[in-house]
Parts: sequence; C-alpha cells; structure tokens
Amino acid sequence: MDGIIDVHSHYVPNGWPDLTTEAGPGAPWLKVESESEAVIMVGTEEFRRIRSDCWDAGRRLADMDADGVQAQVVSPTPAFFNYGRTGAQAAKISRIFNDLALDIVAPAPDRLIPFCQVPLQDTDAACRELERSVANGHRGVEIGNHVGDLDLDSEGVVTFLQHCASLNVPVFVHPWDMASSPRLDRWMAQWLTGMPAETHLSILALILGGVFDRIDDSLKICFAHGGGSFAFWLGRMENAWHGRNDIIGTSEFPPTHYLDRFSVDSVVFDERALRLLVDTLGTDGVMVGSDYPYPLGERPVGDVVRKSAFLDDAAREQIVRQNAERFLGIS
Repeated sequence: MDGIIDVHSHYVPNGWPDLTTEAGPGAPWLKVESESEAVIMVGTEEFRRIRSDCWDAGRRLADMDADGVQAQVVSPTPAFFNYGRTGAQAAKISRIFNDLALDIVAPAPDRLIPFCQVPLQDTDAACRELERSVANGHRGVEIGNHVGDLDLDSEGVVTFLQHCASLNVPVFVHPWDMASSPRLDRWMAQWLTGMPAETHLSILALILGGVFDRIDDSLKICFAHGGGSFAFWLGRMENAWHGRNDIIGTSEFPPTHYLDRFSVDSVVFDERALRLLVDTLGTDGVMVGSDYPYPLGERPVGDVVRKSAFLDDAAREQIVRQNAERFLGIS
C-alpha cells in the first residue's frame, strides 16, 4: 500500500432514526440546513456545525487524494458514545451508528476503514456489540477515555480491553466529556487544555492502574492527539514513581517500562512536539492522524511528519504508513 494511512478521523451520518425513546428528550439529532451543512443537536442545544465531509464518501476521498492519503480510519464522533445512559440505551444507539458507518464507508472499502463504538458502561453489551460490528465489517473500535468517574483501569473496561486483545481488534482512545468550569469556558480551553489532560490521565490509568501488568501485550491501543501531555511529563511521572513509591508504586515497573505497550497519533502540529513523541515512544510508536474533518484537525494530513527535518526517510515511512499497517493488521 502506498501513501499515508490516517488513523484518526471521524464521521457523522447525514441523519438517523429518532432516539428519543432510547435516550429521552436530550437525544442527539441532526438539524439539516442544506445538502452540505448541518448542525449536531443535543436536545435543544447546538453541539457542533458540520459539513458534508462528515458523511459524503466522495468528498472525503477527494480530500484524501489531495493530501496523499491512501487509507483512513473512520471513527465515531465521541458526542454519540452515550456512556451516561443505561447500557441497553447505549447499546441500541451504538448499533444504529455502527450500521450507518458501514453505509458511509461502503463506496471505498479498500480506503475507508470503519471503527465501531460500544456501550462501554456495560461490559457484556460492549463485548457483544464489538463482536457484531467486527463480523459486519468494522476493523477496530474507538472508545472514550473514561466512563463517568471510572478510568480505563476499571474492571469492566479492563475486561473489554482483554476481549479486544483476544480478538486482535485495535483500540483507538479518544478524549471526551471534559471537565467544565467558568475558567474553561473561554478560548476553547476545554479542547486546548482539557483534552490533553484527559488523554494523559488515561495513559496514567493503564500504567499506574496496573492494566499493562494484567493484560496481554498483544493489545493494540493508540491514543489520540499525540497522547495529550503524557510525553512532556513522563519524567515527572517517573520521578514520582521512584520518589513516592509508597503512593504511586502501583505498577510492577516504573512508567518508562511500558512505553512500548501503546502508540499515539501525530496530531501535534509542531515539529518540536513530534520530535519529543519520537524520542519518547520511538518511531514505531507514532502514526499519522488528522482529526479530519473537524476544524482543529491537520490539513494537509501528515504535514508535520512530511516537513520534520529530523526524520530520515525510513522513520518517515514508518510513521506515515508502516506502523498503521501493523496496527490495523493490513501489512
């Protein structure tokens, strides 16, 4: 396979059945304003304005061609996870969106790679929906970085991750449902500070929560947005593990021992940040991601990787394609 493989993009269908019965009056719905523009609504509140590149495979493929992207992982938009509802409600919503996702990618099954969503708050239901979706054509799963107050080291999530490992299904972790306060209501601060912190905390949960000590190392798991602030503060975490082992010595080994257990995408927008990721995780721990088609994504896709002078051709090839082939099982 030639060209970039983008492991981080999102879709929104151009409509779905009324979810009021399943989710109540706060159910998500789509207000269509034209053939190319719509608004995601949550109850009566406007969540996000979107365009047809969220659902139109032709437009998506044209943008991919323009950016030199051969294949793209197409994942849910986290607003539709519905982890705060009952497991039964979220399971039905997941089925609806997962089936609609297959319709979106159907025009180009060799280039558009669907990842499903699951009702992560109900472990048995999540495992069932994963199996159903994979049987129907999904190639992986996107999960949120927490379920209410439960992090990725909660027993239910660990069981689900073990199931993913047993099925060889790759997992993409995306931050969602960030903390809010008046101080975070300005400047998109939830996205600029909350998202990196959420992702950082998720990686800590897998390490300090002992998940990597318990789960098979065949698990393929990738974190969005360069792993948030994790790489920058790894030294602080390592120092704390040694200096206050009485409190955070909850993993069998110090944090740096686990750096080969996960990967991150490249959506960091700056060569200096990308260099830190590569220095921390190695060239085999980073894959191109774009966050397409949302405004805070990277266009052209992979631009920072292409332009980073510190990468040689072999390292660049790993990041733009080879690592994703291994992650997705298509090499």
